[in-house]
Amino acid sequence: MTLLDSEKLRDIPGWKDAPIHICMNADYRGLTFCCKPGYSLTFAFKCKRDEILEELGISQEEFIAIKETFSKKNDWDSELTCFGSLSYCCMRKNGCPRRDAALEKRYPQKSREEYMKTYYEKKKELAKIILEAVKDPKAKKRAKELLDLYY
Repeated sequence: MTLLDSEKLRDIPGWKDAPIHICMNADYRGLTFCCKPGYSLTFAFKCKRDEILEELGISQEEFIAIKETFSKKNDWDSELTCFGSLSYCCMRKNGCPRRDAALEKRYPQKSREEYMKTYYEKKKELAKIILEAVKDPKAKKRAKELLDLYY
């Protein structure tokens, strides 16, 4: 099995060997940190979300359905976040005012350290769901390698 470039991985609370953002050439699991298709982005010039989704055989609509189903299941919908759900939030471990406020509201009984750990554990679950949704045969093989290696 192919090992991943250690420069593209981060150990964060709740997720050892988490991928960096897909825009920075992360593996497919990085889609868990991507925002909602259909919105203009500050860094659109380097966004690889749509390119990677096409490579995986996942439509934008399917991607949105995956993230929004996950959001409903985990009570992650939030008017505080950019796209109405924590499922679209990024990995910035040093803080994001909207994401962190939504997490604090969602998990009031937890400390920041605890709710960030929960956040990354759930993002890892979401990444697995995305990998399991891959349709393209070539990409499916790589997704299976990632599932076998990290789950």
